[in-house]
Amino acid sequence: MIDFLRGKLAARETEYVVLDVNGVGYRVFCANPYAFGLKEDGEVTLFTHYHVREDAHLLFGFPTREEQMLFRQLIDVSGIGPKVALGILAGGRPETVVAAIQQENIAFLTKLPGIGKKTAQRLIFDLKEKLGALPVTERDLAVSFGLVDPSDEFGTQGVWGEVKQGLLALGYTEAEADRAWSRIQPKVKDTDPADVIMKQALQALFQM
Repeated sequence: MIDFLRGKLAARETEYVVLDVNGVGYRVFCANPYAFGLKEDGEVTLFTHYHVREDAHLLFGFPTREEQMLFRQLIDVSGIGPKVALGILAGGRPETVVAAIQQENIAFLTKLPGIGKKTAQRLIFDLKEKLGALPVTERDLAVSFGLVDPSDEFGTQGVWGEVKQGLLALGYTEAEADRAWSRIQPKVKDTDPADVIMKQALQALFQM
């Protein structure tokens, strides 16, 4: 089994990245290919899951060991295949998904791609007692119950919300915008106007 790959990102598409490992290109399907930055001389590590089916052998990749672990637990649930599991990871932070399952929050789970009420109930029944490895904060619980805006991950309001709406209008997804924010947030000043933050966010997205 291939547990992880380390190499250079050779290409990135909407559903997968191509990782160059010592001259061999591995196509790795991801929940969000933009989570991995394209660095000319830098290496990146993808934690992977090797999935075999009758018509194909597929690799799925994750930026963290926690996402890899959650993905494997999700596909063990009856009725959830790799595509749906990736949709779940793309639709919410792993910690928030875990919090929703542990708190039996069907309303949050049914908002995730490919998850209906029966599947949400099955997730809770099968995984509630098994998901103890991921740390869940009070904020994760609040997000899962809709008490906190997930885009306000760093406790900021106002200007970033305006910038994020601008990015969404340009065609970027919420996940892409949030990942851009995670990169630029340490450099953003409270006094920075929206146009300055927008420029930084676009630069971050270009470099991903």
